[in-house]
Amino acid sequence: MTGNEKRKVQMLETFARAALSGTAVSVASTIALALAAKAEGRHPVRPTNATGHWFRGDEAAASRNVDAKHTLLGFATHEGASIFWAAIFQGFQKLGPRRPAAVDAISVSALAAFVDYVVVPKRLTPGWEKVVSPRSIALTYGVMALALWATSARKANR
Repeated sequence: MTGNEKRKVQMLETFARAALSGTAVSVASTIALALAAKAEGRHPVRPTNATGHWFRGDEAAASRNVDAKHTLLGFATHEGASIFWAAIFQGFQKLGPRRPAAVDAISVSALAAFVDYVVVPKRLTPGWEKVVSPRSIALTYGVMALALWATSARKANR
């Protein structure tokens, strides 16, 4: 195998790991948000629907319907963002000095929270702030870190 072929294989492997890890993040955080919304007296699908506010506006956060217009758009947006952050996590794991996966997972989760709620315009936030409390949002980023760490730990045990 040539050097170029090896790089292509490594890139595909990294993307596959990011897709797996990102999907774990997406599913785990969606469950965490649904539980948080329910605990706070709101419909459990609203945080997922709210993620589509970048396209649908504030009405997305108010929707209690499970449908393509809100839920599919919100989940697809969240899945894409989760894979993006998982790819950064995979890069942290692969490049630079060897650190425990937990350190990288917490770092990436904190970076995601900072970017999501400080850097990007309000229209591009996850939208969760329209439905659940700041405490629930912080816990969700903690779940993100746990999911990143868990997928890394699982790979290390193979």
